[in-house]
Amino acid sequence: MKRYLYFTLTLGFLILWSSCRKDFEFSPSTGNLEFSKDTVYLDTVFTNIGSSTYNLKVYNRSNEDISIPSLRLALGENSNYRLNVDGLAGKVFEDVQILAKDSLFIFVESTIDINNFPNPDGNFLYTDQIEFDANANLQKVELVTLVQDAIFIYPNRDNTTKVIETLTLDIGGETVETELQGRELLPTELTFTNEKPYVIYGFATVPNGETLTINAGARLHFHNNSGIIVSNNASLQVNGLYSNDQDLLENEVIFEGDRLEPNLSDVPGQWGTIWLLDGSINNSINYATIKNASVGILCDGSPNAISDVLTISNSQIYNSSNFGILGRNTSISGENIVINNTGQSSFAGTLGGKYNFTHSTIANYWNNGSRQFPSVLLNNFVLDEDNNATIADLTEANFNNCIIYGNNNPEILLDEIEDEAVAFNFKFTNCLIRFEDRNNNFTGPNYDLNDMSHYEGNIFNETPDFLDTSLNKLIIGNKSAGNNQGLPVFATQVPLDILNVNRTTSPDLGAYQHITFPKED
Repeated sequence: MKRYLYFTLTLGFLILWSSCRKDFEFSPSTGNLEFSKDTVYLDTVFTNIGSSTYNLKVYNRSNEDISIPSLRLALGENSNYRLNVDGLAGKVFEDVQILAKDSLFIFVESTIDINNFPNPDGNFLYTDQIEFDANANLQKVELVTLVQDAIFIYPNRDNTTKVIETLTLDIGGETVETELQGRELLPTELTFTNEKPYVIYGFATVPNGETLTINAGARLHFHNNSGIIVSNNASLQVNGLYSNDQDLLENEVIFEGDRLEPNLSDVPGQWGTIWLLDGSINNSINYATIKNASVGILCDGSPNAISDVLTISNSQIYNSSNFGILGRNTSISGENIVINNTGQSSFAGTLGGKYNFTHSTIANYWNNGSRQFPSVLLNNFVLDEDNNATIADLTEANFNNCIIYGNNNPEILLDEIEDEAVAFNFKFTNCLIRFEDRNNNFTGPNYDLNDMSHYEGNIFNETPDFLDTSLNKLIIGNKSAGNNQGLPVFATQVPLDILNVNRTTSPDLGAYQHITFPKED
């Protein structure tokens, strides 16, 4: 009986307590919501490319559970924004509930076709509002997106045939093959101007015998797994010019990914590569910035061509998830080149070839995990899947008045399979190099730093005094060991540094003449 009475009393208390709770009695919103921001700025996007997802937090600071009768985009179903309100997708919502002293998340995305608007004139500011409630209780949060017009290059345009190549890379000792798809550029697409940016899906291929000319100030943006292929007997001519305002870089040609959000501005591996196939000819790159690729430039074949397969000058390559420049039994000459922040080597000359770099800064301060290779890698072989080696002549590899440095030690690797019939010729002359073999792991004639046939006038393990390696600012300061150490014979070959400063009087090592950093004023 006692047990029955206790149960009856307890049940009665629970019913009474439940009837007194107001947790589930939602009062209408009174227009007193608070928001984490009054305007949501969605970063610049290209027309017809979806944005990242942005969030807005809505707070109910009151002691009452409330219901928002209406939460909607002002343009309703016609809006180019999309909302997700506490897990539900849509553009118009009713009776959205928020508990007392609680909040809800709203996630915002957009995809906007600039051609749906009159006279967009290249860029277009698209706006809408999120409206909460109506009439006297109406509250609004602004939505703003800058939409940029572009020229799009993608497979299957005009029913053109896809081209398929297989890109094979040695990544961390593992052979990785990737199938690349794209199409050949049409005759009307073989000159890129600075009038609008170019957005490329897949690999845009320069046809046999044709030349892709990229004018000063052009901007190229690549989607994931996209890039440029220069085929047999074809050429790439990148004709950037020096920009007086280094913050604007208006005359440089810039290659990067197609996501324009600031938090993606320095993320490696967003797109594929510029691939100069075996048989491509007379490729030239001047005043370009190549950033956030898997491999900045991949150059193959023709090591004994009369003209180098690639001539590159006054250019910067940053944030490559694998290699900055990868040469495979080819010929490359570089002047005033700056490379930094690569997942493997900043420059790799593999399977022999012919390479000449003067007044270049080849560094690697990769901080996205470990890397297998140093800043500069030279070898004369390639291994197949059965670990059988094919070897070829390293006819020459000369580095003159350069800086070769990084956050690993040492920062050069000379990996030779010795064969009397195969040449392995290299020389570092008047360079600042990080090479400190504390454990005596690097032995043999290739690492005899006193052998003047391979090493002459170099400075080892002294500070380059870079401005900020994490931000790819590799200009050198007053404390650099490379100051005034350049040989004039090489300086006269490249009389202006990458910032157009004359270096012939007192040449510094690397691509830059030194400056006084602001902290040193």
